[in-house]
Amino acid sequence: MIKEIIENNNNIALGAKDIEILKEHFPACFRNGSFDIERLKEYIKDKVNVTEEGYELRFLGKNYARLLASLDTTTVIVPDEEHNNLPENKDSKNIYISGDNLDALKHLLKSYAGCIKCIYIDPPYNTGSDEFIYTDSFNFTVEELASKLSISEEQASRILDLTRRGSATHSAWLTFMLPRLLLARDLLSKEGVIFISIDDNEQSNLKLLCDDIFGEENLICSFIWKKRQMVDSRTKNGASKDHDYLLCYGRKEDGYILGKESDKTKYSNPDNDSKGPWMSADMTGLATASQRPNLHYDLTDPVTGIVYACPPTGWRYEPKRMSELIDNGEIIFPKDATGRPRRKKFLKDIESEYTGLSSVFDTVYSTQGTRELRELFDGKEYFDFPKPIQYIKEILSQGIASHTNTEVYLLDFFGGSSTTAHAAIELIAEGNNIHYIIVQLQELFKVDSDAYKDGYRTIDELGIDRIKRAAKKVQETNPLFHGDIGFKHFTLQEPTHQSIEKMERFDPHSIFGDKTLVDEFGVQTILTTWLVRDGYGLTPNVQMLNIGGYDVYYTDKHLYVINPNLSNEVVAALLDKYQSDTNFNPQNIVVYGYALSWSELQELKDNLRIIRDGEKNMRINFDIRY
Repeated sequence: MIKEIIENNNNIALGAKDIEILKEHFPACFRNGSFDIERLKEYIKDKVNVTEEGYELRFLGKNYARLLASLDTTTVIVPDEEHNNLPENKDSKNIYISGDNLDALKHLLKSYAGCIKCIYIDPPYNTGSDEFIYTDSFNFTVEELASKLSISEEQASRILDLTRRGSATHSAWLTFMLPRLLLARDLLSKEGVIFISIDDNEQSNLKLLCDDIFGEENLICSFIWKKRQMVDSRTKNGASKDHDYLLCYGRKEDGYILGKESDKTKYSNPDNDSKGPWMSADMTGLATASQRPNLHYDLTDPVTGIVYACPPTGWRYEPKRMSELIDNGEIIFPKDATGRPRRKKFLKDIESEYTGLSSVFDTVYSTQGTRELRELFDGKEYFDFPKPIQYIKEILSQGIASHTNTEVYLLDFFGGSSTTAHAAIELIAEGNNIHYIIVQLQELFKVDSDAYKDGYRTIDELGIDRIKRAAKKVQETNPLFHGDIGFKHFTLQEPTHQSIEKMERFDPHSIFGDKTLVDEFGVQTILTTWLVRDGYGLTPNVQMLNIGGYDVYYTDKHLYVINPNLSNEVVAALLDKYQSDTNFNPQNIVVYGYALSWSELQELKDNLRIIRDGEKNMRINFDIRY
């Protein structure tokens, strides 16, 4: 499979995926290898305004970043078998992936495309102090890149310099973010929503990038998080930066509503009003007399004659509208002039099942996140300004607001200190049917850091330990809770140069297989990688079947043959199981081509023909992967 991916990546060109989509939906626009754009305009002219003018975000590396998004990953998925088989983890649907998030997103797309309800990420802000440096591991030559992107070799050289020497420029940061956001978009469900934390350094660039990727009409809000309670008096220019931004995009226009479900318990009908249940609502305005003089007047109860003084900020309604409300019996007058009149708000007039969400988050500050991590790790502060749990819970709660009774997935592919997982665990303990997926690079701690001194070598190690501590704390606080707060752990691993050389040298017609290519990866790694590729995800139910002393792996429509030494007796036993077991009907047999000799593969193929022509009359796909 890796060999095939490498070959496909070598042949892939920029925009190939887009062309395939156009060919699928507009085949008549292609003639003799050429695309007729005028014909496409005819198809869409009554549905979309076609314009020759506009604006776009342009930066060095933009097309290169799009190319990276279209390349498949050659990494394999290594399961942490000891951890995953622990009682608290073996049936869990929560997932932690150690590895580059670009590779992780490409794996996840094969099983979770269109399935993620809410994504929250806190990427590097490119402040200079967060040590963001963009590098990548793709080894294009100047000539190869110039050919793939249809650019000059001089331009290709500039792009490769950007990626190989390491850069923290705006272009480098955007080149880093673009492919990850492209892949994230395809993971979101039709009603999915993504939240991205950012500050002033890249906020404007991120906004334009997300407009390109998600569509500017799908911007739900650019929220503000007031992260600091006290003004910073030490700033050089006198401006205390007390907030960060939280960009929020939906998967499609009008596909998602933020806010919380309206509290209908506050409505009652003590006076048997013919309009139905109601609650009293404040009528105080928000403007001074100089700003809105027409809202500043004394109000008189027409029945008692009691005069109520105007509030300092006036009333919410002009005199004419107020008179209409009084005539309709919708104003509640207190018994004496010291009280303040209020309006009846009727349940029948609620326009939405949800109340709106303020564009400002100001209920919890960044120092809270530091205290929480310190408490969890016995007084140690391993991260600078981790996000507070309550803040992330508020965000995630919005992401799952309309799906509280259904199973949903949350994703954070910049896992960091695992605040998102911690918040998700608390939400699970509160009864929400959610599962989280966390991705974090195996980024090394500095040798002189407290984390390194305390035995943590990489950020993902510390993130994993935080999840375990958070789960233990939740369990201690809620001893009767038995929900899913465990997690499965996987690591992404690039094949060694030695393995790739063996793959390239391997002759499919050899009379011998190469058992070493099974041993170097491991059966469970090969199986896990294939299960994700075939759409079963990272937590499927897989049966290991022993057929004639030989282990195969079966789930749904696939049977995986990975181990070497497939004897004729085993093939005969497999044939017998197909014919005699009515519940055994895998339509795809997937074989690890390196493990078997040419004669073993032929024996298996020949027997499959017998199954195809037998009583079950099954059409079995025989898939040999290298």
